[in-house]
Amino acid sequence: MLATALSEAMTASTSDLVLLDRSSGEWIRHPWQELHTRAENIADRVLNTRDGAVGLVGEPTAEFVAAIHGTWLAGRSLSILPSPVRGADERQWAHATAERFATIGVTQVFSHGELLELLRDNMFDVTVHDVASVGHARRSTTLPLVPTPAGTPAVLQGTAGSTGTPRTALLSPEAVCSNVTALLQHTGTDPAADRGLTWLPLYHDMGLTFLLTGFITGGEMWLAPTAAFAASPFRWLTWLSQSRASLTAAPNFAYSVIGKYARRVPEVDLSHLRFALNGGEPIDCDGFETFLRELARFGLDPGVAAPSYGLAESTCAVTSPRPGTGLLIDEVADPATETVRRHAVLGDPIPGMELRIVASEHAGRSGDHEVGEIQIRGTSMMSGYLGEAPLEPGQWFPTGDLGYRSERGLVVCGRIKELITIAGRNIFPTEVERVAAQVRGVREGAVVAVGSENGSARQGLVIAAEFRGPDEAGARSEVVQRVASQCGVVPADVVFLSPGSLPRTSSGKLRRLDVKRDLEATRV
Repeated sequence: MLATALSEAMTASTSDLVLLDRSSGEWIRHPWQELHTRAENIADRVLNTRDGAVGLVGEPTAEFVAAIHGTWLAGRSLSILPSPVRGADERQWAHATAERFATIGVTQVFSHGELLELLRDNMFDVTVHDVASVGHARRSTTLPLVPTPAGTPAVLQGTAGSTGTPRTALLSPEAVCSNVTALLQHTGTDPAADRGLTWLPLYHDMGLTFLLTGFITGGEMWLAPTAAFAASPFRWLTWLSQSRASLTAAPNFAYSVIGKYARRVPEVDLSHLRFALNGGEPIDCDGFETFLRELARFGLDPGVAAPSYGLAESTCAVTSPRPGTGLLIDEVADPATETVRRHAVLGDPIPGMELRIVASEHAGRSGDHEVGEIQIRGTSMMSGYLGEAPLEPGQWFPTGDLGYRSERGLVVCGRIKELITIAGRNIFPTEVERVAAQVRGVREGAVVAVGSENGSARQGLVIAAEFRGPDEAGARSEVVQRVASQCGVVPADVVFLSPGSLPRTSSGKLRRLDVKRDLEATRV
C-alpha cells in the first residue's frame, strides 16, 4: 500500500525534491523520478544482502532520502537514528547506535561520509553500506514490486523518552499512509500549487511525516539538514523566502527564538506561507505571538499559525487547526494567584483519528473545563511497542497527557508523570518554566521544574536552569519572586547549571524525570 502509493506519485511527478548542499550553500534540484530510480537501486542492494530491518544514519542527501523509499520497495522495516551531536564522543555514539540498531532487529545500515568507518568499526553483525555509491541515479530495468510480508512494520519509530525509557513504536504501512494522507486532506494541500520546506530531523516523527507529504503527492519539497538550521536559525526564514514555500513545520523553540531576536531577521518575503505547524513540544503562547507579530512586517499572515498535537505512537499528527485559523488561546484565571494561565488550542482530530478525555486521579478543573487524561485511537495508530503486547484495533490508547476539549479544539495542560503537587495544588511544570525563563541570564528552553520528594525540610518545588550571567544570586532571587507571584508557590530551591548541562532526548526535549533523579541524588 505505502510503497505502491509512493512509487505511483514519484514516477508520475514533474516536480522536484530540492536539497540544500551544506558545503556549497546551494539548493540542488532532484526530480522525484530520479529519486525513485535511486530508491530502486537501494532496494536491490537490500534484497541481495540480508533479511531484517534497515537502518539509516546521516545528513539528508538525495541518496539518503531515496533509501527511505528503497527500504519499503524491498518490503522491509525502516529505522532512522541521529548522527552524533557536536561535542559528543564519536566512538561512544557509534557503539550506542550499534546497540540500538541491534536491539530492534536492524541487519543492514546505510550511511555516508565519515560515519561509515565509525559504524563499521562498531557493528559486528550488521552490514554497513555506503548509500552514496549504492543509491546512484542509473538503472536499466524496473524493479518488480516486492510484497511486504504481513505484519511487517514500515517504521520502527523511537519514542522521545522525555518521561521515561524510550521505546520503539511499530508503525504499519497503512498507519503511515493514513497519517500522511490525512494531514494533506486536513490542510487542503494542492501538490500543483503548494510547496513544503523543512529542516526537521528525519529520525523524528514530525520530520519524517512532513517529508513524506512530498513523496506521496510528488509535489515540490525543500529539505535542509537540521545542522544547517542549528548553525543559524534565521536561515529558515531566508529559505522560506527563496522557496516561496506555503507549508512548513517546526517545534515551539524555533518560533520563540526567532520571535525574540526578530530584529536580526534579514529582508525576506513570507507572504506565500499559509500553514506553519507548531508541534513536538508545549506551545509557548507568548513566544508564538511574538513571532507572528514581529514577522508580520515581512508579509506573514498570522492565520498561518497551526499549533498541533501529536505523538510517535500515532505516526505523528493527532489534532491540528484548519488553515487560516491562526493561534487561538484559552485564558484561565487561577483563583489561588489571580494570574491568568494561557493555553494554545490545538485544533480538532485529523481524518481517521479520535480522542476523548477520561477522568483521572490527577484530574482537576481549568476554568469551566474538566481536565483528564487524553486518550486516542484511529487509523494512524501504531500496532504496539516492540517486544510488548500488540495494540488491538479500535483500542483506546492512554497518552499520559492531561488536557480538555473546548468548543474550539483540544487543549493540553501537561504530562501526568511531570505533574507537581504541592500543598494539594496541581502545578504543571511548563507554567513555572515559562515564568523562570523571563529572568535575564536564564536560557530560554533550558528550564526544568520538578517536585522534590526526598522528605527534607526543603521539600517542594525545585527549579533547575541553564544560566549565563554575572549575577547568579540576583537572578536566583528574581526567579523565586516571579514564580511565587505568578504561580502561587515559593520554590524550595533554584539550581543554576552551565549551558548544555540539562539532559535531553535525541530530538531536543528536556528529560524532566532525569533532572529530578539527578537533583534528588545530590541531596541524599
